[in-house]
Amino acid sequence: MDKLKAFETFVAVATKGSLTAAARAEGVAPAIIGRRLDALEESLGVKLLVRTTRRITLTHEGSAFLEDCQRLLADVANAEASVSAGGVKASGHLRITAPAGFGRRHVAPLVPRFRELHPDVSISLNLSDRVVDLAAEGFDCAVRVGDLPDSSLVSVRMADNRRLCVATPAYLARRGTPLQPSDLLQHDCLTLSSDASQTRGWAFRTPADGGQEVMHLRPGGPLDCSDGQVLHDWCLAGFGIAWRSTWEVEGEIRSGQLVAVLEDFAAPPNGIYVVFPQRKHLPLRVRLWIDYLKHHYSQAGYWQTNQA
Repeated sequence: MDKLKAFETFVAVATKGSLTAAARAEGVAPAIIGRRLDALEESLGVKLLVRTTRRITLTHEGSAFLEDCQRLLADVANAEASVSAGGVKASGHLRITAPAGFGRRHVAPLVPRFRELHPDVSISLNLSDRVVDLAAEGFDCAVRVGDLPDSSLVSVRMADNRRLCVATPAYLARRGTPLQPSDLLQHDCLTLSSDASQTRGWAFRTPADGGQEVMHLRPGGPLDCSDGQVLHDWCLAGFGIAWRSTWEVEGEIRSGQLVAVLEDFAAPPNGIYVVFPQRKHLPLRVRLWIDYLKHHYSQAGYWQTNQA
């Protein structure tokens, strides 16, 4: 707060043109204003003002610093105003993208509730299993499930995500149960098409190193699709083995509609993330949306009661 006060003092002197005028506006002695300015210049290591008995002139560095200070103080004032009167005021248009299946179950139901809290925000939700280029396509943020590729995006982990191989009891009775990941090469595996995600294939733990090492397998089959929900439906219809997240199939495993196989080889959980482009000033509506998702996804029992 002392540094913020020094910035406010510098702006007041620069805009009012004298120490005396700035001191009068604040109700303090001019000597106090002078000491603040001296301390600020010493901490920065530059001369901001040329002071004479008749006038005050900004140096080149002082002119540039004045713009930065005015912008900083405006941001602080806006932040204080946004949380005054008992509520946060966000506005503007929020563009979100998420995987199709996950988005239908765990993003879309939350969007109207978020807007009820922030009625000045309009929202567009894009659901696609394609990895969207946020910057090129103008999205504020994305929900992503699984391993994140190296990129310039900022990521916030929302929750753990675990994947399992599943099939119907009828399929396993007809084709047998795989006992190790390599057995999948002899099965009809339902995979995402090459223009979607899962580019590295299905992940499994290996017996080496206490099961901590992860291997990737790219099984095949007569059916693939770019839509994960279609793969889920095909799996329920008994057309093959699918590699699905527990958020999608946990209820059907409990009911016996699906059976998890190769559980001893299941890879450690990865994550459910929100990612967004690096920005100096993240819009308030984006920050509030990220906090809103994290609040819901971290609630005890959320993933058990939101399977439908």
